[in-house]
Amino acid sequence: MTEVVLEVENLHVRYGGIEAVKGISLAVGEGEIVTLIGGNGAGKTTTLKTISGVKRPESGQIRFRGQPIQSKAAHEIVALGVCQVPEGRKIFPRMTVYENLEMGAYGRRDGAGFDEDFERVFALFPVLKERSEQPGGTLSGGEQQMLAIGRGLMSRPRLLMLDEPSLGLAPLLVERIYELLREIHRQGTTILLVEQNAHMALNLADRGYVLESGTIALEDRADALLGNDAVRRAYLGEE
Repeated sequence: MTEVVLEVENLHVRYGGIEAVKGISLAVGEGEIVTLIGGNGAGKTTTLKTISGVKRPESGQIRFRGQPIQSKAAHEIVALGVCQVPEGRKIFPRMTVYENLEMGAYGRRDGAGFDEDFERVFALFPVLKERSEQPGGTLSGGEQQMLAIGRGLMSRPRLLMLDEPSLGLAPLLVERIYELLREIHRQGTTILLVEQNAHMALNLADRGYVLESGTIALEDRADALLGNDAVRRAYLGEE
């Protein structure tokens, strides 16, 4: 692996009396795309929320570029360069597309770079430029997903985490979103991706972790996981 950007070590997370994450350890290298796959309730979203500071761990270590972050507030973690694009988009429906993108840069202090980042986002997602004055809630589901990703990019992340970007989208839109993720990666962004669409995720990723009931059941190169009989049966719908 190249230089490690993110390290998660023996992570335990609870919701009341329920242990949702049970000792997960994983790593993401500089310039990688790493995916977490698994069924509902496997602990994928909880893992991302804990890395991003939305959820507090019961125990374990999370390090970003060697710095412990498990006790930091979410806005402090964003300022370090870790941004999560949440499941279900979570845009601001009454704010315009432009205002939604501005919110992505809310914690930044380098105002001189805003125009450059707006241009980058609009180059990736031309439809957002066309609709910049429309309320976010008037966009289609695919356009809202593009807006959520664009908003994340406005924070200038060094690690972009995406939770179920294909959720609820038609197959052609899923293909388009994944093409855009490839381009974002080519532009130099490291990506940690959570997906139930295991086939799409593993075709995009360099490496993958299979989560089951809050634990890591398997980890390997993405192409090896695509060829693994157990993964094909459980997550790719193949016999």
